[in-house]
Amino acid sequence: MLPQVKQLTHQLRLFGIHNSIERLAEEAMTNSLHPLEFIRILLEEEVGARKLVAAKRIDNQARFQFRAELEDWDGTFDRGINKQKIKDLAVLNFYHNHENLIICGKTGEGKTHLAISIGKRMCREEITTQFHSVNLMFEEVKAARAAGKYLKFVTSLKKSKVIILDDFGLRNYTHEEAVILMDILDGRYGVGSTIITSQIDNLGWLKLFEDPAIGEAIIDRLIHPSQKILLKGGSYRERIQNERRAKT
Repeated sequence: MLPQVKQLTHQLRLFGIHNSIERLAEEAMTNSLHPLEFIRILLEEEVGARKLVAAKRIDNQARFQFRAELEDWDGTFDRGINKQKIKDLAVLNFYHNHENLIICGKTGEGKTHLAISIGKRMCREEITTQFHSVNLMFEEVKAARAAGKYLKFVTSLKKSKVIILDDFGLRNYTHEEAVILMDILDGRYGVGSTIITSQIDNLGWLKLFEDPAIGEAIIDRLIHPSQKILLKGGSYRERIQNERRAKT
């Protein structure tokens, strides 16, 4: 009977059940489960398997620079964010409250690590996410425009439930770049959340733009509404390297 069941589940593309039916059937017989209880377990297995596949696809599409998880965040010293805030980020309260997230701090303090960790958690919940280094994003926009795919690229950013804009404010932005950013943010308003990492406090963002009017409009869409995290503690990378040297 098992080969027949596996053939049917494969034919119906019930791959979660297909891959686990033998184990689940043995457990059902061992525990004398009611048929309806067994069906429920089978369906939950299929739902879980499909969620994992969807999460992996969304994660791959996000194009994260590296792997990072909130569970790996080192809180053994004060980095400006406590355990309760990490728990709050883990359940994505800012996203569910339709807020943006601004992460500020100096080089090496973990801004990108924290942003990617949150992005990974988003993907697990099947929330479409895109990660972009701001400078590279503008280069991608130029390439898309040259290839006649500007609208497609910008539309994908507008539709994504979450976009992470990494290293915002490393330089000043041209009027053209400001217009592009404004177009993206304006189209995303009310769609989802934007996560910003920056070495510059948002109070100093206005000076990044040639045109104060468009600069104010961009900043308004980023900070209203938003949560802000200010990291501290110096370079985490340097701290880890020093600890490793001390052990050798």
